[in-house]
Amino acid sequence: MTSTRTSPPPVVGPAPRELRARLRRARRRHHPGSLGEVLTDAYVVVLFVALYGWFAVAAIRDHLAAPQVTRTDPGDRYWIAVAAVTAGAGLAWWGLRLIGPLLVTPATQTWLVSSPVDRRAWLLPRFGGLVGGVTAGAGLLAVAAAFAGGLDRPADLGWSALAGLTCGATATGCAVIAQSARATPRWAGLLTVGLPAVGAAIAVLVVVGHAVGWSLPLPPVPLTAGVGLALLPVAVASTVRAHRQLARVDRAALTTGAQFANAATTAAVLLDPSLLAALVESRRWRAVGLVRGRRFRPGGRFPVLLQAEVRRLSRRRGALVGWAGALLTMYAVAVALPSAAGPAHVILAYLATGLLTGGLRAVSRSPGLRRSLGGNDILLRLTHLVLPGVGATLWYLATLPALRSVPGPLDAVLLPGVVTAAFWAGTRPPMRYGGAMVNTPFAMMPVDLVRQVLRGPDLVAALVVVQLLWS
Repeated sequence: MTSTRTSPPPVVGPAPRELRARLRRARRRHHPGSLGEVLTDAYVVVLFVALYGWFAVAAIRDHLAAPQVTRTDPGDRYWIAVAAVTAGAGLAWWGLRLIGPLLVTPATQTWLVSSPVDRRAWLLPRFGGLVGGVTAGAGLLAVAAAFAGGLDRPADLGWSALAGLTCGATATGCAVIAQSARATPRWAGLLTVGLPAVGAAIAVLVVVGHAVGWSLPLPPVPLTAGVGLALLPVAVASTVRAHRQLARVDRAALTTGAQFANAATTAAVLLDPSLLAALVESRRWRAVGLVRGRRFRPGGRFPVLLQAEVRRLSRRRGALVGWAGALLTMYAVAVALPSAAGPAHVILAYLATGLLTGGLRAVSRSPGLRRSLGGNDILLRLTHLVLPGVGATLWYLATLPALRSVPGPLDAVLLPGVVTAAFWAGTRPPMRYGGAMVNTPFAMMPVDLVRQVLRGPDLVAALVVVQLLWS
């Protein structure tokens, strides 16, 4: 017997070009701004970045040309710079993986990504913009860094540009390839850990060698030439492979970084970094996953809370690694830039202490948590200040030989000041947006908003001034 049922016709997905045209028309109806306004905003942003970027490059170049810096060993300064760039590349790779790097908005996720549209053709403009933007940005940043380091010859700047371009293209292509995989590839995790580890190993070698009177020699040819030529085929291959893998970037991978990007945008617009810090903290604890519970030793509220804080910190390996990394950075700065070691000591001490104030921030920003823990607010906050205080003291004493042989009266001011600044920043209440405004010759200045944003760093700036005037 022959069946009379007929199968429905296959669903034909809409063309991506047609979808993009409809979206552009819809956006014009909701945002009637002209092209001239968009170009004006872009011009203001480019002018702002170029102006302050050139000011920073010129200031760094002048500082490196100062006599107190040029007296240091050129090999030490060169390899410390290599270590900093390597560690920075690892952090940039971590940032690319954190935001996607390809991502879509919630509306696109709901209405377009779930439809039978050609995924590769739909993502191709985003991929092209991402590769072009990151590659061009990395190239410009490499040229600016080379010029700030004192390189003037066109050949050196050209090799630096090639190294930056190939690094940017390689990182973007590899990040998209990793995003298209079902599970996180092992090589992606190794890059996240390996690049900062290599940078730290180079810094340790330079610091130890400087202590025993030995320095790494300068390479016969710039490393940027070798990096640029070695990564050129890798950049082309990874970009081509990433283009082929666009069709495999699924909906979950496209929306992973959207929440982080939205939180970063909201935090930047509202000048409230706690919005982004809360998301990073929640992701960090989700990555920890299941932990084994253990009983606390008997005692009062203070000993039990202190035990919980110690266990919580032991499960945050990133904070401990950052604390140790700040310690190594201090010695690297003392070797390469001894004239900036004093202010860097205060700033790095504050940053290292701030990494240990996670419990203090959680208790201070959650009235419900304080009520569930019991006791008064002062006791809870002082309890969660013990570990940051101990960590700041250990860090300060461990790095003090980089500045002076024995502690002095200045240290009796700076160390409590750093702990106070960390406590001041960690106990910052939620942002309020109804404060006083002051009319200045430039524009209206939200004084109360600036005061809340600078709570903590303002005290660090005062300590830096004290350090400069006292030493």
